[in-house]
Amino acid sequence: MPDGKPAGVRCIQLDADERCKIFGHPERPAVCGSLQPDAVMCGDSREQAMRWLGCLEEQTQPE
Repeated sequence: MPDGKPAGVRCIQLDADERCKIFGHPERPAVCGSLQPDAVMCGDSREQAMRWLGCLEEQTQPE
């Protein structure tokens, strides 16, 4: 996404299984590579992880 990804918008680089299609490629945004899985971020389920990512998006979106 050349101008970044707005909060709440699904990344166009995700495939049908929610996996990054450009993982490991140089064009992958630095912010994506900076997200490292840990218990705080991932929680106990995919739903908890998605909530955490949603909050992160909201907190970091431009005004």
